[in-house]
Amino acid sequence: MIRRFLAFPLMTALAGPVVAQGLDLPFKSNREMREEEQRRQGTGENTAGKPLQALAQPILRMTFDRTEAIPGQPLALRLTVLAPTYLAAPPVWPSFETPNLLVRLPEGATTPTSERIGGETWSGVSRRYQISPMIPGAFPLPAQDVAVTWSDPQTGKPTKTVLKTEPVTVKGVPPPGTEGLDPFIAADSLRLTRQVEGSPEAMKPGDSVIVTITATVQGVSPMFLPDLPASAPIEGIAAYPDDPVVTETEERGRLGGTRVERVTLVAEAGGGGELPSVSLRWFDLETNMIETATVDGLAFSVAGPPIRHDEPRDWRLIALAAASAILASALVFGAIRWVSPRFRRWSAAWRGSEFHAWQQLRRTVAHRNHAAVRPALDTWAARVEGADPRRDPGIQKALLNLGAARYGGEAAGADVDADTAWRALAAALPDARRSGRQAKTIGSLPPLNPIS
Repeated sequence: MIRRFLAFPLMTALAGPVVAQGLDLPFKSNREMREEEQRRQGTGENTAGKPLQALAQPILRMTFDRTEAIPGQPLALRLTVLAPTYLAAPPVWPSFETPNLLVRLPEGATTPTSERIGGETWSGVSRRYQISPMIPGAFPLPAQDVAVTWSDPQTGKPTKTVLKTEPVTVKGVPPPGTEGLDPFIAADSLRLTRQVEGSPEAMKPGDSVIVTITATVQGVSPMFLPDLPASAPIEGIAAYPDDPVVTETEERGRLGGTRVERVTLVAEAGGGGELPSVSLRWFDLETNMIETATVDGLAFSVAGPPIRHDEPRDWRLIALAAASAILASALVFGAIRWVSPRFRRWSAAWRGSEFHAWQQLRRTVAHRNHAAVRPALDTWAARVEGADPRRDPGIQKALLNLGAARYGGEAAGADVDADTAWRALAAALPDARRSGRQAKTIGSLPPLNPIS
């Protein structure tokens, strides 16, 4: 048994706290404490008339009867806070949360208490924890703070004091011969049951059956129970499991409860099969024997055509097709990279040619775009080799008529028809182009009688 004073500082009026630990700490009378304080200070001060409450601070006691248990079984840890006056607020207790330890507060875990210390009545609060190792092994609980708010006897004001628990190690020790239990479950009793809603042996496509497996345990929390396989793959049947439901109970300090696994099985096509039996091995705390809880298997049958299975895929052909596609993509990409610069150069040369400018000019005239006709004519003329086609009489006359029809008003443009001017321009342009080409050909011939 571990039962100690974790902190019991006796505060005098002039001296600092004196920490005493141990269950057998002797308590002195008020007169002996005052005489000892006077001898320590050497001042001869008379502290008579001051009660013990005025000379002390709160104390924390920790009681841990056992620190070893079978995994899953609870250990009782109790913390008791006592103050020389009274507690002005509830203590702030530690949680003791540690990996692989299940820490619970049982019903009525926190209760008021009082105790006679040195002839005076101290009041306080006690809290009881249930700590269960979840797996075999050692799990240290480090020292933790307990914040206590109590009434100062000198001023009557609330005063906060922080006390510390002692470090302790909790061990999970499985009984001999249970090393093969996985998961390890130790309980007073464990029972498995299966409930079936529907007719599993006479199903048709569209029918459903609900299967529920319940594990009922006493002597341990149901949180230690593993998953229960309530379903398995069956030909022609689809399974839709629900989330497990864990319910914990406590009766006279003993834990227990249930774990419920529920699954809905829906027939989709003809077929059948069997849900396998479910078994769970556990250690009986009453007989110290390993027992086995079991539910039998369950047969299913669905009338109807079976599920049509697709032909197996030829992965070699799929891989060959994928490789061919990759190779073709690489060739196309390479061709594009080779052709693209040449195409850009050809396109630039085409856009800068005389023929392209000529087509643009003809298109402008065909659309009778007065604002764009002169820029288009200038662009074409700049690319024509030889005489400037803009000096052609037919083109000049047509342009003058267009200007007169557009800007001359009624007086100046009465005898000028825009449609006629556009047609005249369209007819003059090819003549000017032919004349320029003929002049270029004649100008390029060598002289008939060259002079050396």
